[in-house]
Amino acid sequence: MQPKSRTPRKAGTASGKPSPQWNQPGHNFECTPSLGTTHSSSRPFKILAVDDSAIARKLVEHSLLNKGYRILLAKNGREALDLFAEHQPTVVITDWSMPDIGGLEICRRIRRDFQDSHSHIILLTSNSDKEQVVEGLAAGADDYLTKPFHAGELVARVEVGRRIVELHREIQAKNRLLEEMALTDALTDLPNRRAVDVWASRQLSAAARHDFPFWAVMADLDYFKKVNDTYGHEAGDTVLKTFAEILKTHTRQSGICARLGGEEFLVMMTHSDRKGTQSAVERIRKQFENTKFTFGNSSIISATASFGIAGFHGTKAPDWNVLVARADTALYAAKHNGRNRLEFDQDSAI
Repeated sequence: MQPKSRTPRKAGTASGKPSPQWNQPGHNFECTPSLGTTHSSSRPFKILAVDDSAIARKLVEHSLLNKGYRILLAKNGREALDLFAEHQPTVVITDWSMPDIGGLEICRRIRRDFQDSHSHIILLTSNSDKEQVVEGLAAGADDYLTKPFHAGELVARVEVGRRIVELHREIQAKNRLLEEMALTDALTDLPNRRAVDVWASRQLSAAARHDFPFWAVMADLDYFKKVNDTYGHEAGDTVLKTFAEILKTHTRQSGICARLGGEEFLVMMTHSDRKGTQSAVERIRKQFENTKFTFGNSSIISATASFGIAGFHGTKAPDWNVLVARADTALYAAKHNGRNRLEFDQDSAI
C-alpha cells in the first residue's frame, strides 16, 4: 500500500581552501599524511601546540611532521584559548611557563569553559618534581612530558591522547543515539510522548512568561482498525507514516508534532491565534483526506483524521496534562459529530 507520489530529499555540499600561512603562530597547517594513517573520528585530528618560544614550537612541529596531523600554533596563552575556541583540537600540547597565561591556567580554563569538548592536554615542563606534576594533573592536564623531550615519546603520547579522545567521542555519539532513540517513535521518526513532555513543559512556561498563545492539537485517524483488518498492518504502517509526513510539513519550527501511539498524534502550535490555528489544522485535514493510497494492483482509497484543539494564552500556564486532556475531550467531540473534522474545546476562547 503506497501513496501515489513522494517528495525527494535534497542534499548539499560544502568545500573550503586552506590558508597559505598556516605555519605561523596563531595559524595552522596540515602536515603531509603518511601512508596508512587513518583516524576513526569524523572530526579532523587537530593538535594545538602552545609555547612562547619559537624554537620550542618548531621542535614540537618537527616531531609531528608526516604523521597526518593538523597543527595549530600559538605563541601565548591568550592566542591558544582563542584557537581552542575556534577549532576544538583533539590534543593540546602546552608549555608550563608563559608570560601572559601559563599552562596551568590554560588547563583550568579549557576544563571550565569547554566542558562539552573533550581534549587531551599534555603539559611540557622542565621541572620533573612530583609535586609540580600533581599540580598540573589537578589543574586538568591528562599527561606531562619533561623538557627536553624525545620526539618519538611525544608522538607516542599524542597517539595515546588521540585514542582516548576518539573513544570518548564514540561513547558520546552512542549516548546521543540512545537518547534520540528513547525520544523518537521508531515507525514515523516523529518525537514520542516522552519528548513532547520535555518540550511542552518548557514552552508552556515560555508562553506564560512572554505572553504568546499555545495550542495542543490531538489527532486520531478515523476507522484505522478497518484499514489494518482489511489490507494488513503493512498498509496501516504506510498510512501512519504518510500522516506523520504531512504533520511535519505543516509544523513550524516554533512547534512540534509527535506520535503518542497507535493512530494517535499530537501537534503543538505557538504564536498563532484561534483563526490561524484553525486554518493550519484544516490544511492538514484536507491534505490527508486528498491523499490516495493504492492497495495491490487496483484498489485506491483515502483515509481521514479527526482533530481536537485546546489553547492557552495568559500569565499562568496550565498543567500540561490538563491541556492535553482538554484537547482529547475536543477530539472526542469531533468523532461524535461525524469524524473528519476539527473541534475546539469549550475553554479555548482565545
